[in-house]
Amino acid sequence: MRTASRLLALALPCLLPLTAAAQMTGNVIKIGVLNDQSGLYADLGGQGSVVAAKMAAEEFGGKVNGVPIEVIGADHQNKPDIGSGIATKWYDVDGVDVIVDVPNSGVALAVAKVTADKNKVFIDSGAATSDLTGKNCTPNTVHWTYDTWSLANGTGKEVVRAGGKTWFFLTADYAFGKALERDTSEVVVANGGKVLGDAIHPLSTQDFSSFLLQAQSSKAQVIGLANAGGDTINSIKAAAEFGIVSGGQKLAGLLVFLSDVHSLGLKTAQGLQLTNSFYWDRDAKTRAFAEKWGARMNGRRPTMVQAGVYAGVLHYLKAVQALKADGDGKAVVEKMKAMPTDDPLFGKGTIRADGRKIHPMYLYEVKKPSESKGPWDYYKLIKEIPAAEAFRPLSTSECPLVKK
Repeated sequence: MRTASRLLALALPCLLPLTAAAQMTGNVIKIGVLNDQSGLYADLGGQGSVVAAKMAAEEFGGKVNGVPIEVIGADHQNKPDIGSGIATKWYDVDGVDVIVDVPNSGVALAVAKVTADKNKVFIDSGAATSDLTGKNCTPNTVHWTYDTWSLANGTGKEVVRAGGKTWFFLTADYAFGKALERDTSEVVVANGGKVLGDAIHPLSTQDFSSFLLQAQSSKAQVIGLANAGGDTINSIKAAAEFGIVSGGQKLAGLLVFLSDVHSLGLKTAQGLQLTNSFYWDRDAKTRAFAEKWGARMNGRRPTMVQAGVYAGVLHYLKAVQALKADGDGKAVVEKMKAMPTDDPLFGKGTIRADGRKIHPMYLYEVKKPSESKGPWDYYKLIKEIPAAEAFRPLSTSECPLVKK
């Protein structure tokens, strides 16, 4: 008996790594970056988000508790059926544990449902609809970077307070655009403004002339752009050609990314106010990340979506490390909520019961060409919106996970 006990004691150290690995599904932690890699949102996420996820994995030495981390990517083509199909195959066949990014709110809502059904983890950085942590919240979803409520209460509120009382919206015809118009309209009205109407345009529109004519004829002081990526770029370019701003109306870019400003150029984009949760040149830590990321991305600088992918993956890996398991998605998300968030890009924060990641937001204005000191030096800070004010209060949430 003593000999057997001695042999067991000697064997235990060798068995422990196997025990830890056994709690990781497939003996690998597999991260799937699902986004637009070929269309109007490719610049704001795309391969840049894949790089960001890989950087977070590398920070862990490529392993968690001795288990290797693998990052894969796919293009959802901005179609909910394709996105949900990829998510299902990833979970059922390819052993993916967590899906990240997913710009396009229609796709994100579909992926959130599949993720909950499969009891995996979904960390959204790219989609905007506040419904992900509202009426469509799940115990398996974390919404990391921003949402339509935070955009509306950042840019929208500031424009109304500055005198833009009458609004007309150019709205992308899917879940994101409708949610952004809804949330911004509520802010406009609550602050004494009035919504005169909207023009709903298809996703990835090339010709904005008819929609801008409607906005022009409304005589609204502000034309709110409830769109993103290539649609925002094209609508701003078309508005310049139509003489919208020179004619006395103001454009409000409700969701503007660094990549959009880069495409537009400062001459066209100057003066635009926008709300972001991350800017690469904010401090030494954000600049250090941007340099490392940019070295792999031809000198570009990351958007808040790509930064959110990095930070979200980092926190997910910390939760898996603490839990020593990744098989139960709901348990992993509960651990993510229980642990304070702390990363170099978004700082200290929390994840609420509804899955909403809480951190400050920042109101920026695009610099004039004469104010820019070099490549990618595009923003000047107007004000910081404290974390406690940046997102929808839990008291008004429609999320069934929230106890009232």
